[in-house]
Amino acid sequence: MINYRPKLTNELIAEIKEMISQNPDWNRTRISKALCEKWQWKGANNQLKDISCRDMLRDLEQKGEIILPKRMMTSRSAGVRLKVKHLIHDMDEICCSLEDLMPLNIEIVTSGGNLAEYKSLIDQYHYLGFDRTIGENIKYEVRSRNGRILACLLFGSAAWACEDRDEYIGWDRETRKSMLPYLTNNTRFLILPWVKVPDLASHILGHVSRRISRDWVNKYGHELYCLETFVECGRFLGTCYKAANWQWVGRTKGRGRNDIHTRAALPQKDIYLYPLDKKFKQKLTNRKEQTDYND
Repeated sequence: MINYRPKLTNELIAEIKEMISQNPDWNRTRISKALCEKWQWKGANNQLKDISCRDMLRDLEQKGEIILPKRMMTSRSAGVRLKVKHLIHDMDEICCSLEDLMPLNIEIVTSGGNLAEYKSLIDQYHYLGFDRTIGENIKYEVRSRNGRILACLLFGSAAWACEDRDEYIGWDRETRKSMLPYLTNNTRFLILPWVKVPDLASHILGHVSRRISRDWVNKYGHELYCLETFVECGRFLGTCYKAANWQWVGRTKGRGRNDIHTRAALPQKDIYLYPLDKKFKQKLTNRKEQTDYND
């Protein structure tokens, strides 16, 4: 069984082409699931990594290696925003000290529970809006002691490749492919705009960092060694991450994951990491020596 993107050899690409040609009536989802079954490409929770497989197939198609069936629905990368139902909610201003809200209640968002509320708030008040999540992820809502919602967070798949991050951790390409699931990306962090509470954001980050690896084990069967986030330069200063002791490790080049021509097209972002283990570099690189938080 493998839990990372397989090496794309000529033989593997030939297998993909053969499966596509022999099954002309299959859609992309069926092809990706069949390939995952064939290669035993699964996550730690034993679920097929078919979404990751579809990402790989799209990369191959962009490079002209294969021809996939036409999409049955608009891709998230086509710039079309998902339609999200906006719910009515309490917008009365919360302006107080952090102590007045304590203890905070941090809840995992579930499809049968508070997902509709979460999607509505993220879509309305986060500058990136709500988009479908790919791969392993956990969503959180944060409430005050009297039940008022204060914040929403999303942790999802880590960036596939990031030069400054990879150099800081000590990753080569092959090690990164195998260890990427042990890193997660804080892709959304929203303090609701009517919440005016000093130090709330960094306090929430601290609470979540202490529990997220345990939550990940419960949901996906493996722990996490490190958190990452990308803060858009010129839009944000990363103040709450700095206050919560996240480490600045570099800056992106301003390119998306599918930018095969290395043409800068996206805003540059500062890269922050938060180790969840004192030996996070050792564990993420499979080395037997080093390391600590501050090297």
